[in-house]
Amino acid sequence: MWTANTIMRKFSTSSAYCQNKLKLALIGQSLFGQEVYTSLRKQGHKVVGVFTVPDKDGKADPLAAVAEKDGTPVFKFPRWRVKGEPIPEVVEAYKSVGAELNVMPFCSQFIPMNVIDYPKHGSIIYHPSLLPRHRGASSINWTLIEGDKNAGFSIFWADDGLDTGPILLQRECSVDPNDTVDTLYNRFLFPEGIKAMVEAVQLIADGKAPKIPQTEEGASYEGIQKKSNAKVNLAQSAEAMHNWIRGHDKVPGAWVTIDGKPVTLYTSSMLSVSVPAGQPVEVEGASQPGLITKSGLVLFGSDGKALQVKNLQFEDGKMIPASKYFSSEESASLELTDEEKKMAEEIKAIWKGILSNISSIEETTDFFKSGAASMDVVRLVEEVKQKCGGVQLQNEDVYMASTFQSFIQMFVRRLRGEDQEEELVIDYVTKEVNNMTLKMPYQCFINGSFEDAEDGKTYNTVNPTDGSVICKVSYASVADVDRAVSAAKAAFVNGPWGKMNPRDRGRLLYRLADLMEEHQEELATIEAIDSGAVYTLALKTHVGMSVQTFRYFAGWCDKIQGSTIPINQARPNRNLTFTKKEPLGVCAIVIPWNYPLMMLAWKSAACLAAGNTLVLKPAQVTPLTALKFAELTVKAGIPKGVVNIVPGSGGLVGQRMSDHPDIRKLGFTGSTPIGKQIMKSCAVSNLKKVSLELGGKSPLIIFSDCDMDKAVRMGMSSVYFNKGENCIAAGRLFVEESIHDEFITRVVDEIKRMKIGDPLDRSTDHGPQNHKAHLDKLVEYCEIGVKEGATLVYGGKQVDRPGFFMEPTVFTEVEDHMFIAKEESFGPVMVVSKFRDGDVDDVLRRANDTEFGLASGVFTRDINKAMYVSERLEAGTVFVNTYNKTDVAAPFGGFKQSGFGKDLGEDALHEYLRTKAITVEY
Repeated sequence: MWTANTIMRKFSTSSAYCQNKLKLALIGQSLFGQEVYTSLRKQGHKVVGVFTVPDKDGKADPLAAVAEKDGTPVFKFPRWRVKGEPIPEVVEAYKSVGAELNVMPFCSQFIPMNVIDYPKHGSIIYHPSLLPRHRGASSINWTLIEGDKNAGFSIFWADDGLDTGPILLQRECSVDPNDTVDTLYNRFLFPEGIKAMVEAVQLIADGKAPKIPQTEEGASYEGIQKKSNAKVNLAQSAEAMHNWIRGHDKVPGAWVTIDGKPVTLYTSSMLSVSVPAGQPVEVEGASQPGLITKSGLVLFGSDGKALQVKNLQFEDGKMIPASKYFSSEESASLELTDEEKKMAEEIKAIWKGILSNISSIEETTDFFKSGAASMDVVRLVEEVKQKCGGVQLQNEDVYMASTFQSFIQMFVRRLRGEDQEEELVIDYVTKEVNNMTLKMPYQCFINGSFEDAEDGKTYNTVNPTDGSVICKVSYASVADVDRAVSAAKAAFVNGPWGKMNPRDRGRLLYRLADLMEEHQEELATIEAIDSGAVYTLALKTHVGMSVQTFRYFAGWCDKIQGSTIPINQARPNRNLTFTKKEPLGVCAIVIPWNYPLMMLAWKSAACLAAGNTLVLKPAQVTPLTALKFAELTVKAGIPKGVVNIVPGSGGLVGQRMSDHPDIRKLGFTGSTPIGKQIMKSCAVSNLKKVSLELGGKSPLIIFSDCDMDKAVRMGMSSVYFNKGENCIAAGRLFVEESIHDEFITRVVDEIKRMKIGDPLDRSTDHGPQNHKAHLDKLVEYCEIGVKEGATLVYGGKQVDRPGFFMEPTVFTEVEDHMFIAKEESFGPVMVVSKFRDGDVDDVLRRANDTEFGLASGVFTRDINKAMYVSERLEAGTVFVNTYNKTDVAAPFGGFKQSGFGKDLGEDALHEYLRTKAITVEY
């Protein structure tokens, strides 16, 4: 009975699994075909036959290889037709498998119509363009050549026309400014195409597949490009030339004539910065000579704009960096150490494993002339990286060094650090300040380079000490945000950052922290002139804690772990369930103006340690340390696209970040109203993860049994630290009645001793407010307090001197209903209320009577009272007999309308990670 029930259960499960599944014939080839085949089988469809191309140089096509391994019937026909007529024995072999649907993921052969129409459901084909545009075999190339803003693919029902059959489904993506055929294919057309093929088959199986006739409106057909007609027309705009070059990269290769010889151009990008210095080179047909610069070959369009080409290939097949065009001879051959010789032998074994069709690997063996294809390039790169950890290689390196000897030479130079990228070109603003020469970047930082905003707009950043303009800064547009997100996404999906060992990632973050410490005086000086921070405080806190933060999170990189979970076993089988912590992808960070560098560090260090890439918007009024930080990331060796900085307005740049569909997380520090708007936009756009550190009105309760000296000193620090521009500043002090007057008297005495002045003066205690609009708001805040009946004991006015200075201010007799009792000043304004002696519960009620809950504090010598109060204060942080004591290891964040999510500590890492549960049956 038990056996019968078991068989019945298995039979029932199997029947449900096979419901609405089809018998398929896969006709095609390539890795794409292999992935479609594997995915369809996983979905329960039965592949009854694979029809692909014959082996080449003794190597099976990837689709054939995986199908043969699975035991699926594989047919390798060199052709299906002779002189336009179907070959009968080939057609009969096809019909013998009994397919209900032909799936053609990538097929280079002409398939007869009696095969196309034979199955019950006909045939579907994948085509990498948005039909009817770009019919033909070179559709991806022409998408780029024509400068299309959008690309995509179509899955259509095969008919007797050329890519003219009815549409089943289409998917679309944007084309990035520097996309190539490879990047577009790898980023979207390949992974999303596989998913869509599986979806299309299931729609057919379920009887829900549409057949939408193609319109001829907008239809185009372009043939396969040949080398002979791929010459670049230099009498057109730089963008048109760039599109032509990238549309032909890597096959067949766009070319020009340089110094009388044809030269093929690879890896083009628009030059968005000023043209660097270089050596002229004659390019036939160009209106002006090209330039060989440190970064490549610069060509000029008819519109006066320029593009840059990274690599050149000569007629003999030799490829070089364009920057090395004038090098007269090859670099001397390297003498290998014993350890390097061992690595070379390991690499030779890898080459031999890939090029199995040749008898031996010689120094002159050419990888591609020996039969290797693009997938073999990927395999070579990944196997070498696996065997020889720590050396970062890219597919392009193989094309640049295609013989075994040149590949080993390139590898050893990379291993020794002798093959580094050219130095970053930065157009600095320089100023002699604080006994040093400040060198400050001022442009957007996107994909590893500093460049102007796309529309060329700039704005002034102002020194609050005297109101003078420091410099003009690029004012990023929506298009700049899109480019930055695209760079961050490419760096995460395809770049070395996403594939890097966590320990190597930590090593780079440690190096970045070291560089920040090395440049701490420069960073602190920039903070002082751009935000008004007192230099000594900037050195210790703004910069010092930023360095500590990066070191702390660098140490976390290789300690991010999942867990194993015991679950009920699916007897008689067994199960293993475990979790993985994974990065989210592209993250956006929007930081405030009070601690420009420190807020950057608090969020970005955790974000990067978790393995994400980021696009960061500094506050519009304090962009300069963020841009200097960007420069240091390059020096630290952090790959291109991992960190991107886009200065500009919150309404434009910040809003686009909230709306962008490719951003998976947004971390924000700022006001509560803006936080609410961000949360709404993030939900409506793509339900991106959000963490918010928002406004506060932090209560500080001072009991009569406190250490009065400490309470006065810390109470002042709780309000006046960093000029009161401090998110956890004590927005309201509750002082027990019996000590109230003494406390106020001592505070005012201390204020009178404070030195207000130039933040670069080492004896200054109190610098200028961050910007003019904020100063005006503080003066208005104090005027409202006076009008409502609070007692202005000290200050309340702007200091009579140039710059944006506010007097340290004290209000007493503040009642609970008053504006200044409820609203945050975010400035040097102490708001004091009395509470009755011994009435602990009432002062707790008053302290918690706010919609904010960022921080709080209590001063008392009674440990029982301290614990009682701290447990009942509704705030994310409670300070007892201290204030402003934050540490990189302690989580920081608020309750209620002060936001949610944490910065710092282990908790911050989880804001930038997702948990995946995996269950394995064995």
